[in-house]
Amino acid sequence: MLITLEVPEDIVRQLQAGGRDLSRTAVESLALEGYREGTLSESQVRRMLGFATRYEVHGFLKQHDVPLRYSEQDLEQDIDNALRFAEQWSSSQTPRP
Repeated sequence: MLITLEVPEDIVRQLQAGGRDLSRTAVESLALEGYREGTLSESQVRRMLGFATRYEVHGFLKQHDVPLRYSEQDLEQDIDNALRFAEQWSSSQTPRP
């Protein structure tokens, strides 16, 4: 979707003075605010900003002092996944003679 913003020219010049890409800045601001208020998920922020991984999203949020929404259920799921991975990895290792 294309969104058009009307901003006074003097303000645009001031914002662009640091070499900022105003379109990117606007999209990042929307993504940050949407995540902060709980309207957007991590995955949606990743898609909006064109990040390949959730770790890029985490870095972006950290850079802007926005805490991750990480529940106890998320932690339990991560622990289960890590344990499953460890079991699969250890069972795939063959002992050396």
